[in-house]
Amino acid sequence: MAFSDYQYEIYLGGLAGQRPPYPVGVADLERTARERLDPGAYWYVAGSAGTGATDRANREAFGRWRIVPRMLRDVSVRDLSVELFGTTYPAPLALAPIGVQSIVHPHGELATARAAASLGLPTVLSTASSHTLEEVAEAGGPRWYQLYWPHDDEVTLSLLERARKSGYDTLVVTLDTWTLAWRPNDLDRAYLPFLRGTGLAIPLSDPVFRSRLARPVEEDPDAAIMQWVPMFNGRAHTWDQLPLLRDNWDGPIVLKGVQHVDDARRAADAGMDGVVVSNHGGRQVDGALASLDALAPVVAAVGDRLTVLFDSGVRTGSDVVKALALGARAVLLGRPYVWGLANGGEAGVRHVLRSILADLDLTLGLAGFRTPADLDPSVLERA
Repeated sequence: MAFSDYQYEIYLGGLAGQRPPYPVGVADLERTARERLDPGAYWYVAGSAGTGATDRANREAFGRWRIVPRMLRDVSVRDLSVELFGTTYPAPLALAPIGVQSIVHPHGELATARAAASLGLPTVLSTASSHTLEEVAEAGGPRWYQLYWPHDDEVTLSLLERARKSGYDTLVVTLDTWTLAWRPNDLDRAYLPFLRGTGLAIPLSDPVFRSRLARPVEEDPDAAIMQWVPMFNGRAHTWDQLPLLRDNWDGPIVLKGVQHVDDARRAADAGMDGVVVSNHGGRQVDGALASLDALAPVVAAVGDRLTVLFDSGVRTGSDVVKALALGARAVLLGRPYVWGLANGGEAGVRHVLRSILADLDLTLGLAGFRTPADLDPSVLERA
């Protein structure tokens, strides 16, 4: 079945008087999610660093590119599959690591992982998950693990070992969030889920971390929280520490948060397998470069040495086409699937993913292309 068939499923439902259970457009998804969520939870997901300039820049960057469709090509049947790190996936789409998902739906990352698994898409599980590595692994499907890198090597190695044993095959190391940015929407509400114990299921269940505590987590959860927070927040890692990860993870390692070509080159020199060109969806540096503007230079610098992935600002199938045309091998989708989660749990996430995939499939074909590999910068023109 083609991904684009989802639109006919929706239209045929209309003949029986049915409409989609959740909005199709991302703006409406966000609006209905906001109606369901408390302000703290909504703004934790929707908010950005500072004035929100980087988040806006991400969206504006997509608007500066226009797809130039080609006609009279045999594109009726399309193949969206892509190979990443030796594994073939049905589409060039993965679910970006987003933590504390239980603040928008009680099933949180479990629902997200099940929805992704049903479509064969990789989920990138955040270290800040509301559920443990082992619990989320039970959903099945392809899974990658995102590391917020602790400043305790034994805890780090324990997390990696747990991820490996649970079937996570790719390690995604977030570089740009070694400390939290100035986020006015969260500060106005004094809202930080971690200090309330949410999003700490992975560290608080880790045997090595627990061995560091004077009393068990169950007896003194506040002390456990305050032990973890400074272990991962407030102090930066450096390039010379990467061998710890490379020596203790036998699968692909991807560095997330790369915007500068020199950093991309250093990643390649350090033996990394990939980078994610990302500014954390505008959540870390106010006034930063739009990720899409950083993509082509990074691809030109290291695209022949490692796999370049992309996130930040992706909302539609045409956004995915543009990122692929500028050189990304695949795209990580962020906030839209969280709005789906808020609307309907697993079913809501699945609806969002099927919608994005259908839009991508249709846009690719209508532009005159059969596969992601057919896309290159000649597909686009500057607005």
